Amino acid sequence: ENTMKKLIVLAAAALLAAGANAAYKDGSYTGEGQGKSGPVKVQVTVKAGKIASVKVLEQKETPMIFKGAEAGVIPAIVKANGTKGVATVSGATLSSKGIIAATNAALAKAK
Repeated sequence: ENTMKKLIVLAAAALLAAGANAAYKDGSYTGEGQGKSGPVKVQVTVKAGKIASVKVLEQKETPMIFKGAEAGVIPAIVKANGTKGVATVSGATLSSKGIIAATNAALAKAK
């Protein structure tokens, strides 16, 4: 019986933790963040309450460096359904931070 109570408590805690990872309102949202060379603008698409995609609309970064940031950060944001715990790409830290900040700005509109 005690084991059952523990399982119920753990299940409830897991549900709360899953809920904390925010369900967003479906739609497309734009946001802007600061990269190394200027603003980075992204469009975040939310489907079924989760981030389906993050697309860069505008940026003024060095192309090769930005591609590295984009390739590392965007899949991590989609997988995490947010930016919490998403690491910046080494050698492209400011570009990575620009993408993350822009995504956060877009997600603020999706709550």
